[in-house]
Amino acid sequence: MRSKTNTQDASDGTGGRKRTPWREIPPGVWALGCVSLLMDISSEMIHALLPAYLVTVLGTSVLTVGVLEGIAEATASVTKIFSGALSDWLGKRKLLAAIGYGLAALTKPVFPLASSVEWLFAARFIDRVGKGIRGAPRDALVADLSPPRLRGASFGLRQSLDTVGAFLGPLLAIGLMWLTADHFQAVFWVAVVPAFLSVALIVVGVSEPERSPALRQVRMPLHPDELRRLGAGFWYVVAVAAVFTLARFSEAFLILRAQSAGVSLTLVPLVLVIMSLVYSISAYPVGILSDHMNRPTVLAIGLAVLVLADLVLAWSSGIAGVAAGVALWGLHMGFTQGLLTTLVADVAPPELRGTAFGVFNLITGVTVLVASVLAGALWDMGGPQATFLAGAGFALLALAGLWGLRGRLGEKPRHVGG
Repeated sequence: MRSKTNTQDASDGTGGRKRTPWREIPPGVWALGCVSLLMDISSEMIHALLPAYLVTVLGTSVLTVGVLEGIAEATASVTKIFSGALSDWLGKRKLLAAIGYGLAALTKPVFPLASSVEWLFAARFIDRVGKGIRGAPRDALVADLSPPRLRGASFGLRQSLDTVGAFLGPLLAIGLMWLTADHFQAVFWVAVVPAFLSVALIVVGVSEPERSPALRQVRMPLHPDELRRLGAGFWYVVAVAAVFTLARFSEAFLILRAQSAGVSLTLVPLVLVIMSLVYSISAYPVGILSDHMNRPTVLAIGLAVLVLADLVLAWSSGIAGVAAGVALWGLHMGFTQGLLTTLVADVAPPELRGTAFGVFNLITGVTVLVASVLAGALWDMGGPQATFLAGAGFALLALAGLWGLRGRLGEKPRHVGG
């Protein structure tokens, strides 16, 4: 007699036809993906214009812009570890995720109303605190909602929808700036709308699953004993991800590379549009693929694509070559970003998933900062070739580390209650 689980895997209950993966993904995951999409549209509409607004309208220095962005991103990375641990202690993911999105939404009206850098600094800081609060609990909630056999597809879908917002936001900002004759405040006010819609959607459209009675109660998630419970597999994933992150420095270097190849300032934003478009199209299919293949093998393909992207960006001299390199960069993001979070969900104990995502995000966030500083130093010393060839070297190093990861994650895990 076939089990209920196997029957569900094979059919949808309407004559035995096999359901397509997107139909099987839980509604809560779809809702979280749309929440991310709406908030990213709002945030990217503002962030695409904020540096120019600070410099040209408020008369701040480029150094001030750099300090603002650096502090904001560092704040988000540090906050994630505490929010993830808190979600494990409380046993509640949705509440913290909703608070994080709510804080971000409340900052959005400050941008069109602010008359000084101090107000914008405060709004950007609180916005990033909100991002830090929501990140780890949201990823843990996706893992809690997703059946293990659809975990890759679920994370891929959420990442894909998130990235759709990342390229729609700048496009909307460009179009609205043209329609309003470069009226920054008008564009900022429009950005308020999707932010508040995202908060309404997570409150109404996401239901958190009941915590399994079989799960152990976590009292002090960040205690060394609990961190050891995360297991060797988790720390190996983190180590490989950290080396890999050294290879994928800030996308600002893609913009600089395009400028060095002769792309005009007017068209430079299209670099991120191309990257995000390829990223969003590829993330979901790659997630489905990872549910049917050994995940480290799929991740290795993504690292190989990154090596190819770095080599193209290092050696191409024309705009077409740089565009191809940027597209390959977006493809590697589609192959790796959702998959890395899936691997964390696979190896982390269900009761410590929030803590695991917090630790993972903190370490990779700090590594991105180190990678970007290193990339900038190499650029100053040897130009774009030095930066992108070094990136290829780090990617090859991470690729070598995946051989060990393959052995540790050869079989798909099936956590009880996960």
